[in-house]
Amino acid sequence: MMRQEDRLIERLRRYGASDFYPFHMPGHKRNPAIGSEYTNPFEIDITEIQGFDNLHHPEGILKESMEWAASVYGADRTYYLINGSSCGILAAICGTTGCGGTILMARNCHKAAYNGVFLNHLKARYVYPQVIENLGIQGGILPEDVDKLLRDHEDIEAVLIVSPTYDGIVSDVEGIAQVVHRYGKPLIVDEAHGAHFSFGTDFPVSALEKGADVVVQSLHKTLPCFTQTALLHVKGDLVSHKEIERYLRVFQSSSPSYVFMAGIENCIYHMDREGRGEMGKFHCSLMNLRAELGAMKHLTLVDERWIGKYGVYDLDPSKIVISVGKTALTGADLDRILREKYHLEMEMCCADHVVAITSLGDRTDGLKRLAQALLETDRGLTDRAEDRALESSMEWSGRVTSRPEVEMTVFEGISGEKEPVAVEDSVGRIAGEFVYIYPPGIPIVAPGEMLLPSLVHTIWEYQKMGLSVQGMEDPSGKTIKVIKR
Repeated sequence: MMRQEDRLIERLRRYGASDFYPFHMPGHKRNPAIGSEYTNPFEIDITEIQGFDNLHHPEGILKESMEWAASVYGADRTYYLINGSSCGILAAICGTTGCGGTILMARNCHKAAYNGVFLNHLKARYVYPQVIENLGIQGGILPEDVDKLLRDHEDIEAVLIVSPTYDGIVSDVEGIAQVVHRYGKPLIVDEAHGAHFSFGTDFPVSALEKGADVVVQSLHKTLPCFTQTALLHVKGDLVSHKEIERYLRVFQSSSPSYVFMAGIENCIYHMDREGRGEMGKFHCSLMNLRAELGAMKHLTLVDERWIGKYGVYDLDPSKIVISVGKTALTGADLDRILREKYHLEMEMCCADHVVAITSLGDRTDGLKRLAQALLETDRGLTDRAEDRALESSMEWSGRVTSRPEVEMTVFEGISGEKEPVAVEDSVGRIAGEFVYIYPPGIPIVAPGEMLLPSLVHTIWEYQKMGLSVQGMEDPSGKTIKVIKR
């Protein structure tokens, strides 16, 4: 029998009352000053009753609300998503490609994009982000790389990129859109981490203003809204609204939460009014934080010096990305220090860096704690010794974005007959399941791809570092499903 103190709600209450500070989503940051005017959510939790419309067939208040939201963002259509950005990505992919068709997608897409490829039986062509030297962090997508692939593969029906990335790297969306439109194809941008761009003049410009045809944004990631709330915007005449709507009815719950939908509307309403001024103050706080972190001697803050290099068109300053490349630490080590010693919870850690998500929900004391913790940690470090036994994590990052040998489609890889083999014995076999670190959920290897020696070594090293390697059916991570010979 479950004890009262072990219930999830009780553990959440205890955690919420602790001094652990969130440098992760959701963007409201559990700030008690946000949403304090609202009461018990049960009081507004209803179903599709008279006068409150139906998200899957909007004719009244929800139709008017989404039309108003589209006017705020400058979209032709805006759709409220209560199943997160994932359902928007799925609808965008399936709504712009035919079953069995071909999509050009960035290799650093979230796993939701690969699920869309699987569901629509698509052949995926990949465009690869640059890798920022000496940091092991992925850069941007180059328009010329997109152009070459579209020129070489006439069967491509749509193009999907991620901008900004989890690390806040923004690609040249306008340049990519111009290339894609020359071929008469639609551009889908996963802007899940850029929902705040439209409200702050000191932040990068949203993909919607840069020519993208479909843009998916997660309100909950960087704005004060509930987890699982997002938006899908459509602009231009290259995408069928009816097809997008048809797939949204498939991928969204048939019982959409009115609490979530009211939260979405209220978030946009706030951001379009007081929020614009708040974003200016937030940016000032970020610049002060970044100036303080510039004093670090061993840890490296990813900053604007990389703009114009490695495909980095712009940088989201709200993502505080700290590279450990010059030290003997791994990203997992730094993440653990910040959590255990300073009670600061990061959004994610990789082999070579950690990411802190900041938002206008952050409090001054939280930003101050982050600065003090990183500066104090930095003072206790030295630069990495030349004879460091561990192989450079920069090389691991390059491997994750190396060009895999695609032997079959994702659908064929997932649906084919499989057998488990030890990870160390899987070299040369074809993967039958995903392997990724979550977050961010970008596949190290996808079903249907050859398990190259470098990729197998990367999986093994990530596991040894204690990173959250997921996707494999074996919970121990010792075996991986491969296509049976």
